[in-house]
Amino acid sequence: MIDPKLIAKVPKVELHDHLDGGLRPQTVIELARANNVALPSYDAGELKEVFVRGCRQKSLSLYLETFGYTVGVMQTPQALERVAFEAVEDLAAQNVVYAEIRFAPALHLQQGLTMQEVVLAVLRGLEAGKKATGMRFGLILCAMRHSDPALSLKVAELAVAFRDRGVVAFDLAGDEKGNPPKKHLEAFQYIRNRNFNITIHAGEAFGVESIWQAIQVCGAQRIGHGTRLVDDMVEMEDGSLRFGALSQFVLDKRIPLEQCISSNVGTGAAADYATHPFNIFYKNRFRVFLCSDNRLMSDTNLTHEMTIAAQNFNLGLDDLEKITLNAMKSAFVHHGERLDIIYNVIKARYAAIRAAQA
Repeated sequence: MIDPKLIAKVPKVELHDHLDGGLRPQTVIELARANNVALPSYDAGELKEVFVRGCRQKSLSLYLETFGYTVGVMQTPQALERVAFEAVEDLAAQNVVYAEIRFAPALHLQQGLTMQEVVLAVLRGLEAGKKATGMRFGLILCAMRHSDPALSLKVAELAVAFRDRGVVAFDLAGDEKGNPPKKHLEAFQYIRNRNFNITIHAGEAFGVESIWQAIQVCGAQRIGHGTRLVDDMVEMEDGSLRFGALSQFVLDKRIPLEQCISSNVGTGAAADYATHPFNIFYKNRFRVFLCSDNRLMSDTNLTHEMTIAAQNFNLGLDDLEKITLNAMKSAFVHHGERLDIIYNVIKARYAAIRAAQA
């Protein structure tokens, strides 16, 4: 078993991190007081317990309920900038060297901001964080499945408009059931026509059909979660797996799967750590990597996610490096920067870690 202290030191890449799911409890309290937002507690320890109880009780409703508090305090430029800056600080403290942070601009308009103003505030915070820590980033703009498709198109247009200012992709998030991604096809077509990037939450709370539609109809180049892809696999008598047409396609085309173990267990998408499908995907050479999803609500970070995987799936240092390289290869940042981070940061730091152990 790899030493958890060593896991904390390794360079990491985070590709599925929600801005409104990673606030510091003390920040929530301070912003709530400044903006007259009611909270269930103004003690940081007690408030954290409110945020994590949904995950601990495996209650999706409790889990989602707490986003009302984080989104509620993220309605001013100053708040958005602060939260973005602190997100970079907290990720960099886990030795994350590149992160793609996502959020839905349309959720932050309650005090009269435009979506453009919201994105600009977040980018200011991320840039300040990069300057302070050296951690590189990309910003992903999310549309919501339950929203009017016309609004999704506006978010897609905004993502493309900011493609040279730090935005790297367009995402669709929210409840899968009853909200198929094809409803937002115009937004996805806009992105595809402009040679931009798409990741879609799919196969978390709904089945294989959701993943198929995200890829084949909407053009997703990456899948957020994708846990239900195992439903397209059959275990044979000899213990091997027979892949269905979709899972074979995902494997062959190297479509990345953003795996969020703690979040999936906490929301009921997976029964427990040991049976999370990450191990099936990884052992069968799917392009998978680990992500935090919502660091606050799931009481996690990327070091913790790697530790869970190492403990439950017998992963060693080589495995963690491979997972991290899978993530960096799957990042939406331009090819040259991906190569720079892979060879000059990730591989270099892993080599240094091995040399120190020798």
